[in-house]
Amino acid sequence: MRRRAGVGAIQKQRLEQEKYREKGSEIQENQFQQMSKQLEVFRDNLEEFATKHKSEIKKNAQFRRQFQEMCAAIGVDPLASGKGFWSVLGIGDFYYELGVQIVEVCLATNYKNGGLITLEELRTRLIAARGKAKKHQEITNEDLLAAVKKLRIFGNGFTVVPIGKGKWLVQSVPGELNLDQTLVLQKASSLGTAWVSTSILTQDLSWNDTRAENALNHMVKEGLAWVDNQDPKETLYWFPSMFAECVSAS
Repeated sequence: MRRRAGVGAIQKQRLEQEKYREKGSEIQENQFQQMSKQLEVFRDNLEEFATKHKSEIKKNAQFRRQFQEMCAAIGVDPLASGKGFWSVLGIGDFYYELGVQIVEVCLATNYKNGGLITLEELRTRLIAARGKAKKHQEITNEDLLAAVKKLRIFGNGFTVVPIGKGKWLVQSVPGELNLDQTLVLQKASSLGTAWVSTSILTQDLSWNDTRAENALNHMVKEGLAWVDNQDPKETLYWFPSMFAECVSAS
């Protein structure tokens, strides 16, 4: 017959388990302290690097993107820091200025596109408005996305809508697009036609007529789409935010 463990053996086992737990906690604490020290050193080096290359960061778009990636790796957001070292660096000022210019372009084109503009058209218009002087830093799509992100503090009036293959639309009117409306825009973008029809949505997205018509009619009501009854077969729905002509329109 197998003998049961005695009280002394059980207590000894518990003491050993407690020692293992304490040792494990001690090791974790040491590792955490070491990581914290390494992170602090990295932040100091990052500040030194930013000070040394301040001008290059502000002028060179690729350099600026790589610098932001380094910041993100250690949880530093220089755009969100209004005081201290990062405010002295002045990187945030570039994006705040860019944000104001984005608002101006969006307001100026709302009557044409209903509050939706492609990121490429927005960038083209901003470059034209800012001029080509050296004092105006080169701007990239990444810069625009970062600036629009900061505009979200004003509510849901400014947001970014992905439409596939690295393409984006900037929405500058209150109210979020629902999933069906986003899918409609993505379909129009993927076709490269700037328009869709009920039959395209029912065939390509496997929707029924009611679902397709509801999505399209709502977008027409909001000024995001225009109705074209000239096609003898069916009604076409055009999206002015995707018109190639809008890029060069005055």
